[in-house]
Amino acid sequence: MTPPDIPIHPDSTSFPYGACAGCHDSAPLPFAFEYAYQPIVDLATRSIYAHEALVRGPNGESAASVLAQVNDDNRYRFDQACRVKAVAGAARLGMQGFLSINFLPNAVYRPEVCIRSTLEAAKLHRFPTDKIIFEVTEGERVQDRPHLVEIFRAYRRFGFQTAIDDFGAGYAGLNLLAEYQPDIIKIDMDLVRGIDTHAPRQAIVRAIASLCHELGIRVLAEGIETRAERDFLSGCGISLMQGYWFSKPVFQGLGDIADTAWE
Repeated sequence: MTPPDIPIHPDSTSFPYGACAGCHDSAPLPFAFEYAYQPIVDLATRSIYAHEALVRGPNGESAASVLAQVNDDNRYRFDQACRVKAVAGAARLGMQGFLSINFLPNAVYRPEVCIRSTLEAAKLHRFPTDKIIFEVTEGERVQDRPHLVEIFRAYRRFGFQTAIDDFGAGYAGLNLLAEYQPDIIKIDMDLVRGIDTHAPRQAIVRAIASLCHELGIRVLAEGIETRAERDFLSGCGISLMQGYWFSKPVFQGLGDIADTAWE
């Protein structure tokens, strides 16, 4: 059930009644950040399926330079600000496909409350909520897997798609998949790298693709840098792809796909 309308300006540093204590009580962020957007393509239709919002410094500095400033005191406000800024930027740029937003599960106390600012940003900027995908941010160490599953299920009830990032690395393994089946699984790029010449990786990715097909989950391969990697993955039935072969992230912009990327 959608929570009641609560007026929240996307650039506001205050949070509404009922917000998580961590969001409500934390100080304004002591640093600025922006976004780059990287296309996710559907090779089967030769089209852009989505863009992933990737955090950057205010002048395009690396994500690491921003994330190094996130700590327990500002994690909650940063997570909320990320969602709002990603939606606002996508709407401003006229994004037509899906928007994939990373989130910090350790910053979410009550999913139904913490999602309100996202809903308000989507409403304000007229960005359809059914075009938003939530995925766990890369490198985030999930402290409570049942809580992550609860978050995913709540987001699905609100009409968002969900994705498990870096599948095959760290927390994102079979135990999590047994408890929750997302819309999309993103294969860890370490499994993709050089897969066209690496038999063990080929066997693992084929198994993941077969498993996900049986569970009704779409597979997305990230980190694709060569035609050979692309072609092997396509042969496995994987059509959603992301990586420098198609487009690098574009700071405050949307990437275009060169004709040669499809050939």
